[in-house]
Amino acid sequence: MTGAPPAVGARLWTYRRPFLVDGLPAEVVVRSAFNGLHSELRLDGRTADRDWTPAAGQAATRNHRLRAPLPDGRGLDVEMGYVNWLTVGIAARVEGRPVHESHPGRRLAYPASAARMARDPGYDPDVYRRNRAPIIVDVLLGLLFYVVAKLTDLPTAAIVGAAVGFGLLVVQRFVKMDLIGGLALFGVVMLLLSAALAILFQDDWAVKMRSTILGSLSAALFLGDGLFFRGRLLAGRLARYLPYTDIDPGRLGIGLGLLGLLMAGLNYGVATAFSTDVWLFYSTFGDFFLVMLLTLLVFKYARSGGATA
Repeated sequence: MTGAPPAVGARLWTYRRPFLVDGLPAEVVVRSAFNGLHSELRLDGRTADRDWTPAAGQAATRNHRLRAPLPDGRGLDVEMGYVNWLTVGIAARVEGRPVHESHPGRRLAYPASAARMARDPGYDPDVYRRNRAPIIVDVLLGLLFYVVAKLTDLPTAAIVGAAVGFGLLVVQRFVKMDLIGGLALFGVVMLLLSAALAILFQDDWAVKMRSTILGSLSAALFLGDGLFFRGRLLAGRLARYLPYTDIDPGRLGIGLGLLGLLMAGLNYGVATAFSTDVWLFYSTFGDFFLVMLLTLLVFKYARSGGATA
């Protein structure tokens, strides 16, 4: 271990890699957190060594090394590293002799594309830690809408979600923690619009069109902000919640505007061509991952112009 690691903090995922060393139970526990990757070697249930790498920077790309003496005095050496973007693996050796591989034949190495991101001087993952509350709120709002809609109907889900969203707006006035910044506030606005459509029309179709209506409106606003105000009104504010320090607000506004138009059109297509259940699954899960993927392209475009504000 290269010094005492910091506390794990807010966790994203936990991996467990158990193995045996001459009959002795051993395990490597790896915790992914906002402040980096934490690993712990356990022998017979007791912690023997720990290692840690930060979430970004040159140090983030190295593999973990965990070492401990066995009861008979021999040295156990465990290397831990990524085998792909989502999974970690281990390779254990005793006095240089291989005794276990969690992923036989796979190379333990930080993904090259992730390594480039980690070494990127304009990338600041600490933004996620500072904004974890609104990120969690946004995800929970989406799940709430999905669950209530499955148990009742779309108008009821919209009204329940709007009530919760309005409650969050009230609570935000009395607490210091940012609950509805960035995307969470956008989610609350979506729920309020859905509720208004549901109350006015009492119709599933009106609720389905919330993403198309609001997406088109927000797209027009972001495009206007990017083209005529260089992102000073909307995009620049949103950029504060992004893990980059070299975002061009004008380009960000244009990129988000085009993305909004595309997603509005896709929502209309799914709502028109498929059943309510298919649309509900798409709007809760499918478009989320699609937006995440396309947003990376928007960020790349916004960063290519350099920060101007």
